[in-house]
Amino acid sequence: MDSGQILLSYIKVWVILLLLSATFQNSKLAAKNTAQDKKRKLAAENSGFISIDCGAEEDYLDGNTGITYKTDKDFISTGKNTVVEPEFYLTIPYFGDMVNSLRIFPEGKRNCYTLKPRQGKNQNYYIRAFFYYGNYDSKNQDQIKFDLYLGVNHWETVLLAVQDMEWTHYDIIHYSVTDTIYVCLVNTGSGVPFINGLDLRFMNDSPYRSMNGSLSPVVQADLGGQDPTESSMRYTDDVYNRIWRLDVNPDDSVSIRTETNIDIQGSDDPYRLPVEVLRTAVQPLNGLYSLSYNYTLLYTENFTPEFLVYFHFAEIEQIEPGEIREFTITLNGLNYGPFTLEYLKLLTIGPNKLQVPEDQVMFSIDATWRSDLPPILNAFEIFELRPLPDSPTNQTDVDAIMAIKEAYKIDRVDWQGDPCLPRITTWTGLQCNNDNPPRIISLDLSNNELIGTVPEAFAQLPDLTILYLSENKLTGAVPHSLKEKSNSGQFQLSLDGNLDLCKLDACEKKQRSFPVPVIASVISVSVLLLLSIITIFWRLKRGRLNVSLSSSMGLSKKELSLKSKNQPTQSRTSTVRGRPRVQEGEAQGRVSHMTHEDV
Repeated sequence: MDSGQILLSYIKVWVILLLLSATFQNSKLAAKNTAQDKKRKLAAENSGFISIDCGAEEDYLDGNTGITYKTDKDFISTGKNTVVEPEFYLTIPYFGDMVNSLRIFPEGKRNCYTLKPRQGKNQNYYIRAFFYYGNYDSKNQDQIKFDLYLGVNHWETVLLAVQDMEWTHYDIIHYSVTDTIYVCLVNTGSGVPFINGLDLRFMNDSPYRSMNGSLSPVVQADLGGQDPTESSMRYTDDVYNRIWRLDVNPDDSVSIRTETNIDIQGSDDPYRLPVEVLRTAVQPLNGLYSLSYNYTLLYTENFTPEFLVYFHFAEIEQIEPGEIREFTITLNGLNYGPFTLEYLKLLTIGPNKLQVPEDQVMFSIDATWRSDLPPILNAFEIFELRPLPDSPTNQTDVDAIMAIKEAYKIDRVDWQGDPCLPRITTWTGLQCNNDNPPRIISLDLSNNELIGTVPEAFAQLPDLTILYLSENKLTGAVPHSLKEKSNSGQFQLSLDGNLDLCKLDACEKKQRSFPVPVIASVISVSVLLLLSIITIFWRLKRGRLNVSLSSSMGLSKKELSLKSKNQPTQSRTSTVRGRPRVQEGEAQGRVSHMTHEDV
């Protein structure tokens, strides 16, 4: 193997070592993000759908709806799984087995599900929570009451008259300003909170939108339904996964129905009602030309609620030539119309926004004087427009405190959801100001058996004025930014009782961020390898030069060997300082002896 091949081999080894070093360090960095990425994986599997069977032991596919239900293990770490008593088991074809399993939360004031849809923040989501007691605790309780929060804002007070053994659900269309959505159950002292199921649907391509609050469905009525045994229905072809009530009907009305196919795919109607909803409708009893409905609100809020009302129509009767069906709508005293319908064509009137100070939503649909037929109505929806008075904790502070929580592996029941809000569930050891959004101003983590270094994340809380880390097992150096802030008198820093923690500036080099020593070590190894290769190449090249010169002078191997043996002796005796020169006779004797042996 010549010197060029040897040099090429060394270069290959050098490159391989560099690649292995970089790959190892990248794998260490990637491992840190594995836990967070795992939680986000679920949302990516089903195009904006997250369906959780709380309390289920394994994932399953519901054949009736085509919905894949996930267990809640990737969304919450607190609570206990259980099931309803066998005698209260429910069979609801379009909800899978979800209502018969549940997760209970006997510990902690607040317990939160963490949802991270892949679409992220600044999007609309349809969120639904299911509740069914089913005497899971064998106590036959009369009533259970607890609060349901969406992020930092109150969503509903869950009140279950459990003697009826009925299931219920709460729905909301929410505009999320954060990548993470928290659904939290708060114990109010009137029973152990629990939940059976939780759905999230991406809704940004729908007409149900609100960027200034949330939309809470009050009534979603499928009129003229023919199944008296069901009070509600969820249809497989409903892209928005709405739950339609079948037990709502206007006064003095009669059902009508068609089996004719209605082309909802070819329609440009953005509300995309299921075919089964459009195939049924109601009209006034014979001789009447008006449909009316009143909905009484059940409110304890001290503000005047706002509502959005939608009316959905489709002409499902073939009208004789020359006849028309024409009508007007009166909604809480406001008049709309007139409107006419085309055969098997969809028409949605709305949203109609109104304030309701008198605690009722009232409408009537009346035939005009030109109409040959009475009015009809296939479906209607009433949404409450709910304000979101509180903003979540400043995102910079949230990122910092989450990094601290992860660094120290803090696993407290009361460190869930938003750090600052609601005030009744602020994280233990944390204090926040009253800004909107709030900022973290004080953090007490003393006497918590914390292990590890002091991360830079503490310095990423700009409004922090008090930091207590005393009596833990912290090591390494204190970040310079924290010491500088403390020395300036901007905040109180307590580090007493951490015997292995270095508070001097000289220790700061030991507490550098991860990439610095890695880069330094890689550069050092690379330089050493490169120098070694250059040295080997130089020696090989020099050896080849000597051989080439000897050949050109016509020297034999013996002559070359004799020359190389004699030359070093003369050089050493003439150049080494501090040693006596070799006598001329001795040198000649050695030469004569060597010559004699060669002869």
